[in-house]
Amino acid sequence: MRIAAIDIGSNAARLLIVEVTTDKYGKPLFNKLNLVRVPLRLGFDVFEKGEITKEKRGMILQTMKAYTHLINAYGVEHTIACATSAMRDASNSQDIIRKVKMETGLNIEIISGDFEASLIYENHVAETMDTDHSYLYIDVGGGSTELTFFAEGKLVFKQSFNIGTIRILKEMVTDSKWNEIKDFIKLKTKGFKQIVAIGTGGNINKVFSLSKKKDGKPLSIDLLKDYYKEISSFSLEDRINVYKLRADRADVIVPALQIYINVMRWADAEEIYVPKIGLADGLVQHLYSELSSVE
Repeated sequence: MRIAAIDIGSNAARLLIVEVTTDKYGKPLFNKLNLVRVPLRLGFDVFEKGEITKEKRGMILQTMKAYTHLINAYGVEHTIACATSAMRDASNSQDIIRKVKMETGLNIEIISGDFEASLIYENHVAETMDTDHSYLYIDVGGGSTELTFFAEGKLVFKQSFNIGTIRILKEMVTDSKWNEIKDFIKLKTKGFKQIVAIGTGGNINKVFSLSKKKDGKPLSIDLLKDYYKEISSFSLEDRINVYKLRADRADVIVPALQIYINVMRWADAEEIYVPKIGLADGLVQHLYSELSSVE
């Protein structure tokens, strides 16, 4: 069975196409066939103007048309398309959704921050790790940060905060917003055994690849602090040249590191694991489990 997931974030839109097979025990295996990313950067419009501009509307439509062609070319049977923080905040998001539906047939659903947090958890990474630790998923996007806490074999909390890389760049994250997330983390993680972070999102994946660590090995909070100091000392142009970053990564990587470091500090987490998963992976798992329950 071939499944596709579209994740329209505040910084980029992603299309993930997977082939799902089952092993001899009936457990699903997800084989990635293609992952396409288009840097729409919707948050730069929305968090400043409250709506998506005409130029960006055209970009969304062209991207969704291209994704539809790819979905058809791969013979995908089931597709799920979701939009997150920027589309949640845009006053004209419903008009765009109608237009996309009319011209491509795609149904885009705007999901809540809470649901976004639970989709990251759908990847069940923490369940494969030892039970001597508690695990805090940190998913940093352009418009919001989703936290999901897993301890003693169960889900303890999931929460979304309107603190994202683009909002920070636009100087829209106030001290009271930072205090809100800090107080929440300190209160909700108090008393749990040693906490390890699990980081998702394009920025932490980039930092992991820069670190040259082997897959499956964690990054320390001290290493993240070093990268934060080092990368933020360069101009945008130098970041692109020195670290071989795309322009749409070079600006958001610094505020992303700020968020990961703060969250880890407040949770007393010394290390962060970086599995190569994201919201699109969670969407695929969610869609597959829904299809399986219908059969």
